[in-house]
Amino acid sequence: MSDLQAPLRPKRKKSLVDYLVQFRWIVVIFVVLPVSCFIYFKLFLGDVKSAMKSEKRRQKEHEENVKKVVNRLKQRDPQKDGLVCTARKPYIAVGMRNVDYKRARHFEVDLSAFRNILEVDKERMVAKVEPLVNMGQITRYTVPMNLALAVVAELDDLTAGGLINGYGIEGSSHIYGLFSDTVVAMEVVLADGQVVRCTKDNEYSDLFYGIPWSQGTLGLLVSAEIKLIPIKEYMRLTYTPYRGTLKELAQAYADSFAPRDGDPSKVPDFVEGMIYNPTEAVHMTGKYASKEEAKKKGNVINNVGWWFKPWFYQHAQTALKKGEFVEYIPTREYYHRHTRCLYWEGKLILPFGDQWWFRWLLGWLMPPKVSLLKATQGESIRNYYHDMHVIQDLLVPLYKVGDALEYCHNEMEVYPIWLCPHRLFKLPVKTMVYPEPGFEHHHRQGDTSYAQMFTDIGVYYAPGPVLRGEEFNGAEAVRNLEEWLIQNHGFQPQYAVSELTEKNFWRMFDGSHYEHCRKKYGAVGTFMSVYYKSKKGKKTEKEVQEAEAEILEPAYAEEV
Repeated sequence: MSDLQAPLRPKRKKSLVDYLVQFRWIVVIFVVLPVSCFIYFKLFLGDVKSAMKSEKRRQKEHEENVKKVVNRLKQRDPQKDGLVCTARKPYIAVGMRNVDYKRARHFEVDLSAFRNILEVDKERMVAKVEPLVNMGQITRYTVPMNLALAVVAELDDLTAGGLINGYGIEGSSHIYGLFSDTVVAMEVVLADGQVVRCTKDNEYSDLFYGIPWSQGTLGLLVSAEIKLIPIKEYMRLTYTPYRGTLKELAQAYADSFAPRDGDPSKVPDFVEGMIYNPTEAVHMTGKYASKEEAKKKGNVINNVGWWFKPWFYQHAQTALKKGEFVEYIPTREYYHRHTRCLYWEGKLILPFGDQWWFRWLLGWLMPPKVSLLKATQGESIRNYYHDMHVIQDLLVPLYKVGDALEYCHNEMEVYPIWLCPHRLFKLPVKTMVYPEPGFEHHHRQGDTSYAQMFTDIGVYYAPGPVLRGEEFNGAEAVRNLEEWLIQNHGFQPQYAVSELTEKNFWRMFDGSHYEHCRKKYGAVGTFMSVYYKSKKGKKTEKEVQEAEAEILEPAYAEEV
């Protein structure tokens, strides 16, 4: 394995932007954190106000807001107004991809009012929510009822709409699949203003399967009904350290949640892994536990949500020194364990943010809102992060995790690395992401007859060469990574910075069902295509005109 202290590439000459990034913490402390705190408090008050309304009133307001969306769509002049997108500012999205499509001519529809929890149906075990309801809001509402969404994405600011239209995962996804797999029904406004409710078995079932990963390019999602599960007050979490090669660490990770004998009683409720360096990892498995169990004599309760507590990934790392240990974490605090430090990105944003004195004095201001970090970074810093920083998720089959870890080490050398398994279900139609053909005949670890086990490999941090002051070509690294994913039946979530050409985009994703929905529901020439929306770089007026006048042609995957 490479020595992180040894120069492996030519040294890179520092520029002014390097110093702007190095001392960006000044802006973060004196501007971003105070403003973030104010915004969080304002949103919290709005959530409380919404929760105080009756479900009937919330539903009535929802219906009125849907009518406004329909009327707004009908005001669009296809000859001059541009393609439809939401009115949300480009920097507000949590993802790191540049929202370049909003820098060209477009027609905005305001969905900012859609942030209410409309109903929690305890009989159907379904929560009906609007698209801007975020994970912090929904857990604050349901956890006191001992209920939760089947998949709760870790960061508070992630919204239901973004997780459905795009991609969402959690430590329970090895059971329930991706966030979109837990959706029971969706209410969508189509290009012509028609409002439809789609489920997996009604007349709009094709739209139901088409919306995930479509990035809002088939219609405007205005509400969703999402599966709820019963939970308990605490999570019993076991931290287990491992040492070995990257492939040995990958195998230990697979064994932690996918027992080779297939015994379902050995499958934990939650699982995640953290690779801290090429030879050390800590894998965590969790089981829901009652308050009575957690408070038994001798059990350790850890309130990880307190502002002065060590950052979660650093706390988990202590298992490498003290060995395996078990503790009980309040369930809601466990769900959002990575929020305060934004996984480990907080260490780059505030180099001293993990120190005890900062946590005690200013830890209560954390985390900075990602939208404000983006709004205050400017074009030069934004481009610097694209070139000198990695935020990517690799969705790969479980049996290829070891190969993927070795690839990431050789090409990027980014640590820590996050591991989170998820099922990829075999659906009635072939959607944009899909299991490997014939996977069910191989009987690999974690697979079933109806789902293939994948893993999200989260690569978030500055690469080793950048930390050593060496040359690093971020765009080339991402292009190589994308080609590796294509060759290994992997997928790249579209929130990330992408270098994919249109040809390679459709080599990675399957476009057949998506294009069927685009054509059937009138999205062509009204809503942007998913590639147009994901493509890096500002759209020219010519590209806008071509997209408006688009003639649908089948996406293809050229043989290589």
